[in-house]
Amino acid sequence: MRSPHRTSPGPGTPSLAPLVRDSSLVWVASGVVGLSFGAISVAGGLPVWVPVVMSLLVYAGSAQFSAVGVLLAGGGPFAAAATGLLLNTRTAAFSLAVADLLGPGRAARFLGAHLVTDETVAFALAQPDPARRRAAFWVSGLGLFAVWNAGVAAGALAGTALGDTAAYGLDAAFPAVLVALVLPALREDTRLRRPAALGALLALAATPFVPAGLPVLLALAALPLYGLHGKGGAAR
Repeated sequence: MRSPHRTSPGPGTPSLAPLVRDSSLVWVASGVVGLSFGAISVAGGLPVWVPVVMSLLVYAGSAQFSAVGVLLAGGGPFAAAATGLLLNTRTAAFSLAVADLLGPGRAARFLGAHLVTDETVAFALAQPDPARRRAAFWVSGLGLFAVWNAGVAAGALAGTALGDTAAYGLDAAFPAVLVALVLPALREDTRLRRPAALGALLALAATPFVPAGLPVLLALAALPLYGLHGKGGAAR
């Protein structure tokens, strides 16, 4: 019979089992989205290595979908990279929020910064104490990274067998995923709705006249409206 001192975590050491259990649903969802990303990328004409390497080095779901969507629409690498970078700028603020959770040393900080996502930050900050926040960040972050990349690799390999994406309606998959990514933010922050609507109108109006990829960038011209709306709300 084991002693309870040998089965219980030490003082200040949170049990990992509940963190793994709570993170698992997010991992499953991420794997499914990664699978679709890899499959659609390759079925759209990109080499298998592109979504795989992008997922390892960039590791930013919405930015990856946007960048590949621009490429598949005929846009150039610059427009694709600019779109992805602009979408991913929010992680700078996220990194500040979890900076104290990454631990000492350059290696830990470099790896931790790479694992910063909406999900890992939200999961970590929801914990009640610093020890659990640190453990939650690393458990969710490492698991999410592994599952996402495994899903992308599996989807990319499967995508080679899909053939013509138009036959499956996959040409509409990227816009559908991007809309799904945006909707939660629009529900939570009503101030975003007006800038988002104006940005969508600008992008639609510019689409017939400019190269693929640029309409997305032009839509960012509506962002100042968010700032003005925020100041007005604060004044009230």
